[in-house]
Amino acid sequence: MKNCITLAMVFFTTFIFSQDRAETNIMSFNIRYDEPKDKDQNWHHRKENVIRMLKFYDLDLIGFQEVLLSQLNYLKTNLQDYDVVGVGRKDGVDKGEFVPIFYRKDRFKKIASGTFWLSETPDKVSRGWDANLERIVTWAILKDQKRQREFLILNTHFDHRGKVARLESAKLLKSKIVGIAKGRPVILTGDFNSLPESDAIIGLTDSTDNNSLVDSKKLAKLSYGPNWTSAGFDTKPFEQRRVIDYIFLKNIPVVHRYAVFTEKLNEICLSDHCPVFVQIEM
Repeated sequence: MKNCITLAMVFFTTFIFSQDRAETNIMSFNIRYDEPKDKDQNWHHRKENVIRMLKFYDLDLIGFQEVLLSQLNYLKTNLQDYDVVGVGRKDGVDKGEFVPIFYRKDRFKKIASGTFWLSETPDKVSRGWDANLERIVTWAILKDQKRQREFLILNTHFDHRGKVARLESAKLLKSKIVGIAKGRPVILTGDFNSLPESDAIIGLTDSTDNNSLVDSKKLAKLSYGPNWTSAGFDTKPFEQRRVIDYIFLKNIPVVHRYAVFTEKLNEICLSDHCPVFVQIEM
């Protein structure tokens, strides 16, 4: 296996399986839409390994990207410990890609949820600025019934072509978070199609702004994995691999661990993106 690390059972065995743990395990994962042209790496070859991986890491919250309706139904069927929020971006119901949030139903209670479009008209189906496609944000206010605390989680997928759209999306997202969170802790997962030094990411994380978020990697006590999240089914040359997937946080006091998983089983990748993991304590 060419520079693709199969993570064994070492990284999490000391903490992940306790039912009484105070920590929250979160993942952001672009699963790659079901594309027949992917041939041996298409969804039908990957989906069973994806489910095994998700179950193994005992996740509390998952933000998925590039999820078509058939994929969403498969995930729901095979992850029955979770409730789900999210709609299709093309009609606000079930057409086009979803950016769903899965949350463990025995731990969290949904207080409110919604969707907005990354555009000049965020409250209706729309395409913004120079974006190539409609882009959305899924959000939910959840109550952690173990800790008796509410928080806001959001999940998104920024446009892959529109540079202006990515910057304006970051501005809109930041503004929306202030209005929805109302002081609650914030978790933001997603594929931002933006490098750490890009205007969009700098806009989200500008430390001079009281409304800014922080890249969870910078807060983590322990980090693991490569310095990239997009590898193109392990085919991109290493110099072309980039960080474009993130988990951002606000008002989260403790971040224990951050990881980028590069698992590959029998030459089949989980996706063309790597899952990003963070363990927090609120």
